[in-house]
Amino acid sequence: MAELGLNEHHQNEVINYMRFARSKRGLRLKTVDSCFQDLKESRLVEETFTVDEVSEVLNGLQAVVHGEVESELINTAYTNVLLLRQLFSQAEKWYLKLQTDISELENRELLEQVAEFEKAEFTSSNKKSIIDSMKPKLAPLHEGGTAELLNKEIIRLQEENEKLKSRLKTIESQATDALDEKSKLERALQDLQLEHGNQKECINAQDLSDLENTVAALKSEFQKTLNEQTENQKSLEENLATAKHDLLRVQEQLSLAEKELEKKFQQTAAFRNMKEILSKKNDQIKDLRKRLAKYEPED
Repeated sequence: MAELGLNEHHQNEVINYMRFARSKRGLRLKTVDSCFQDLKESRLVEETFTVDEVSEVLNGLQAVVHGEVESELINTAYTNVLLLRQLFSQAEKWYLKLQTDISELENRELLEQVAEFEKAEFTSSNKKSIIDSMKPKLAPLHEGGTAELLNKEIIRLQEENEKLKSRLKTIESQATDALDEKSKLERALQDLQLEHGNQKECINAQDLSDLENTVAALKSEFQKTLNEQTENQKSLEENLATAKHDLLRVQEQLSLAEKELEKKFQQTAAFRNMKEILSKKNDQIKDLRKRLAKYEPED
C-alpha cells in the first residue's frame, strides 16, 4: 500500500480528509451533470436550431457550469484554510511555529504519490482495511508533541536539581569546616585563660605584665580571626539560603511540569507509569528536605 511518510495516526487523518474531499467532489460532479441534463430536457426539444439559438444555449450552460465550478473551488480553498487553522491552533498551544512550503503543492511527483495513495486506499479490495484504520488509537508516547516537550522539560529540571544538590553539599561542607575552626579557636582561648589563671600567683610583676600583654595580643588576634570566621560563616549561610531558594524554585517548576504531564496524559495507558515516576521524584525531594533540616544553623 502507498505511503505518505507519516505515522499511522496522521495517515488515518489524511484518509479521513481525502474521504471528505471525494464526497464533496462527487456531489459537485453530479451537480454539473444535472446542468447538462436539465439543458437537454428543457431546451433540446426541437429538431433544428439557428446559430443564435445554439450560441444562447451554450452561453447559458457556460454560465451555470462556471458558477458551480467556481463555488466548489472557493469552498475547497476555505475548507483547506479551516484545516490549517486547526493544525496551527494545536501547535500554538505548545508554542510551536509551523511552516509551509507552497511550492511543494505543485510538485508533480508528490501529487502522483498522493494519487497512488488515494487509489490504493479507496479501491473496493481495501474497504475492510479502511474501516479498521478508522478505529481510534492512542498515539505512542515516544512520538513527538505533548509528551516529548514535557519529558524534555522534566529532564532539564532534574539536571538543574542535581546541580543544586551538588552546590548545596559543597556549601554545607564549607559551613561545617568554618564552625569546626571556630570551635577550635574558642577552646584554645579557654585553655590559655585557664593556664594563665593557674600561673598568675607564681610569677612576679614583670612576668605578669609580659604575660598579660601576650594574652592581650592573643585575644586581639583571636578576635580578628573570629570576626573573619564569622563573616565567612555569614557568607556561607547566605549562599546556603540562596541555594535552598533555587532548589525550591526548581522543585516548584518540576511540580508544575509533573502536574501538566499528569493532566495531559491522565487518559492514556502510560499514565500510571508516569505517576509512579513523579511519586519517586517527590520522595527524593522529601528526603532532600530532611537532609537540609539536619544542617540548619542553630540559634
